[in-house]
Amino acid sequence: MAEDISPFAATASAMGYLYQLRIALLRCTDLLESGASWTVAIEAGDDIECVQDEKTGLWQLKHRAEGTRITDGTSDLWKSLRVWAVAARAGAIDLDTADLFLLTTAEAPPASAAMHLSQAPGDRRDPAEAHRLLREARNAARSRQQKKAEANPDTTAKPSELYQAWDALGEPEQLRLLERIQILHRAEDIHATGTRLQGRAAIAVGRQFATSFLERLEGWFFQRVIAQMGTSAGPVTGIEFDEAFSSRRDQFRPDNLPIDDDVIKLPDESHLHSDKTFVRQLSLTGIGSARVRIAVRDWLRASTQRDRWSNENLLRPGEIDIYERRLTEEWEVRFEAMRDDLGEQVAEEAMTAAAKALYRWVEQEARYSIRPGCEEPFVTTGSFHMLADGLDVGWHPQYAARLMTLLEPAGSRS
Repeated sequence: MAEDISPFAATASAMGYLYQLRIALLRCTDLLESGASWTVAIEAGDDIECVQDEKTGLWQLKHRAEGTRITDGTSDLWKSLRVWAVAARAGAIDLDTADLFLLTTAEAPPASAAMHLSQAPGDRRDPAEAHRLLREARNAARSRQQKKAEANPDTTAKPSELYQAWDALGEPEQLRLLERIQILHRAEDIHATGTRLQGRAAIAVGRQFATSFLERLEGWFFQRVIAQMGTSAGPVTGIEFDEAFSSRRDQFRPDNLPIDDDVIKLPDESHLHSDKTFVRQLSLTGIGSARVRIAVRDWLRASTQRDRWSNENLLRPGEIDIYERRLTEEWEVRFEAMRDDLGEQVAEEAMTAAAKALYRWVEQEARYSIRPGCEEPFVTTGSFHMLADGLDVGWHPQYAARLMTLLEPAGSRS
């Protein structure tokens, strides 16, 4: 799929961004279980910002290699503290209603500040003890900086930006901030997060279709987040996500098949297909170039979508054959009736007019769904063009003879 993004092919620099997207999508599926009165945004108030029932959850994410530890002096911890301290001092977050989360794949050592800010089973949460440990870590960093300055007296030592915002808070404000922080250490990495999303997808549509469903949901979500980050749209709302989730889930019901957004948006490539047999068929009817472009568009959509259904094993055995037989039989009744009405001796003008009328039926009336819930018109019209490309159907009364002559290699006609 054009809109699919695979984390397994990503570079290390992109991994964190993809992790952010997947965690945000997972949060949406979590929040959906409690209703639709919420919003989720990326790179707004924080890495992820969730608002529900007038409460705000701000998430910092750290995707780290296996074996990484979040110690009292680690930059990951202090960078998050800096972000939140700056926001608290500026009044950008309300510590009465905001919950602050640091989600990291790193592990908090026993008796560390991070462990004392965790609410994981077995961890002993104690913000006051975390504050004491952080104060010790800060004093140790200050001591190192002072020793470095003494060892290099000619160098002007600048206070580390990592600690400035934290130092600017008084101790009561520091403790109040820590009371709002929850550190979620040993978090699942991007692959495990993908597995969790796969499980949610399996619950929604069944394990057989989980991958195809999740690809489409992720594709929609990633594009939606790009729009939000580009300021062309606001945060993802619960109502919006519920609609996107439900509509894609419904496409995998037994009576339906998915119609993909990128297929609908395929570019106009009619100039690349002027030599196709179905286009030659249309030229025999004498229709205008605009209608030919529409026909090529529908053929391209139908062939692309049908190939995708087939590649993803979304079709039942023999389903396309049964569908094409139905289309061919519906065409055959009308084609033979047209030839009977015309008779044996008929002028070219009359044959062309009859061909136009038959093709108009394909354009405007022929609506045969491959499944009851899959009602996109291009599936029918485009499938007719696929049949016409193989000369299984046609519009001009003498289409077979005329096209066989045109398509026959020049050497075989000598």
